[in-house]
Amino acid sequence: MGTKGRATPRVVCCAIPIARNAGKVLVVTSRKRPDRWVLPKGGWEPSDVQLEAAASREAFEEAGVRGTINRYVITIPTPSATYHFYELDVAGLEQDWLERNERRREWVDYAEAMRRLEWKSELVQALKLSSLAPRR
Repeated sequence: MGTKGRATPRVVCCAIPIARNAGKVLVVTSRKRPDRWVLPKGGWEPSDVQLEAAASREAFEEAGVRGTINRYVITIPTPSATYHFYELDVAGLEQDWLERNERRREWVDYAEAMRRLEWKSELVQALKLSSLAPRR
C-alpha cells in the first residue's frame, strides 16, 4: 500500500484508551472491516494543532471516549502513514457519539486486545509498549 496519491505519508494519531484501575483497553470495530478491531485513530488535521489533540478527538469521534492523554508511546513510520500513539486515561464514555451507528466498542484485557489487534502490526507494536503490557 502506497501513499494513495499523497506526496508524503499520512499523519495518523492513535489513542490507546485505558481504564487503569480495571487494567482494560477500549477497542472499536473498524468501519472498513467491521469484523476487525482497532484502536481509535485517524488523520491529523491542522485545527488539531498538536498530535495529542488529534488522538483525543479521534477517541471521542470513534468511541465516545472522554479522558486525558497522559503518555506518548511510539511513532511508527510505514510507507503509507506515520502513526503516533498516545495513552489516554479514560474519564468517561458517552452514550451518544459521532460514529455510534458505525462501530462497536468493548473493554478488553491486554491479552484479548493483543489477540483482536494482531492483524494490524502497528497496533500490536504500540500496545506492547503501553503501560498495560506485562513487565518483562
